[in-house]
Amino acid sequence: MKTHYVYILSNKMKTVLYIGVTNDLERRIFEHKTGHGSKFCIKYKITDLMYYKKYPLIVDAIAREKQLKNWHRKWKWNLIKTKNKYLYDISREWYDRETRENLEEYKKLDQLPEYYRKP
Repeated sequence: MKTHYVYILSNKMKTVLYIGVTNDLERRIFEHKTGHGSKFCIKYKITDLMYYKKYPLIVDAIAREKQLKNWHRKWKWNLIKTKNKYLYDISREWYDRETRENLEEYKKLDQLPEYYRKP
């Protein structure tokens, strides 16, 4: 059974939020960090994972995503703070040192490294 995720990203200044759904959180966050995510995230430099939650069914994840998108900004930040009190990038340690050091180089590529490509 696949796992699905609802996630919330922000920019470094914590002024913009983005809410999404995916079935591969590590790959999707890597796409956002390397400029291969949504146009909205690219425009506002949204790369920091603030919050995520697992769902066994995609319909539940999509319903939660839609619900969160309708929430007031303050409610979203309160939700984030229940799991991430200090508002750090949860994904900051997910990638090995070489990958983290090469994020800027990946931004220049037309295609991501094989591991991070969609199946």
